[in-house]
Amino acid sequence: MDRLEKKIKLVILDFDGTMGDTQQLILDTFQATIEALHLPLRSREACASTIGLPLVQAFISLFNIDKAEAEKCRDTYHNIFDQLNVKGAVVPFPCVIKTIKELSARGYIVTIASSRGRGSLENYVAEFDLKNDIQFLLGVDDTVKHKPDPEPVLKTLTHFGIKADEAIIVGDTKFDILMGVRAGSLTCGVDYGNGTRDELKAAGATYIISSFSDLLKLVG
Repeated sequence: MDRLEKKIKLVILDFDGTMGDTQQLILDTFQATIEALHLPLRSREACASTIGLPLVQAFISLFNIDKAEAEKCRDTYHNIFDQLNVKGAVVPFPCVIKTIKELSARGYIVTIASSRGRGSLENYVAEFDLKNDIQFLLGVDDTVKHKPDPEPVLKTLTHFGIKADEAIIVGDTKFDILMGVRAGSLTCGVDYGNGTRDELKAAGATYIISSFSDLLKLVG
């Protein structure tokens, strides 16, 4: 694998499908929400295609409903998710914890930009024993605009005073890649999550890896 041509300072990570294997929990929660609210049936594949978007936007996309109705769906989703999200329900993908700790030890700034709520992110970071390695978190409640808009990346860059081309965005969906591309940063897709390699390429991923540990080879 070729290394980055330019030395970077900042690694911005997605969470769902990149760090944490949350797909089954998310899809189970979607299906239970649909049943609880008597919404039209949607396949697990259709629900999976919205992973990476904020929940309100995901429900609007799935059911063509207005924002107020989508917010009700989101609230029900959160209640069900909290019931299903027992300790150990979400595990890190192979090599995620070790790789993040190594990136941090090498002096890289490692952060997360996610469409998940901040509280949920903080809980997972603590559960994965990464509180000392993740230096900055942005959840859906921390920005006005969300993926694929570049605001989460731009806000992180501003926080650290880092240029766009000194950062790489790592994620598993086209929404992550488009966010990074629109911010002017390097992007790296992971093909083991919720998006396909073709989708990541089409979105403009600079690099695509099949194991999270390949990040260490990429950044050098």
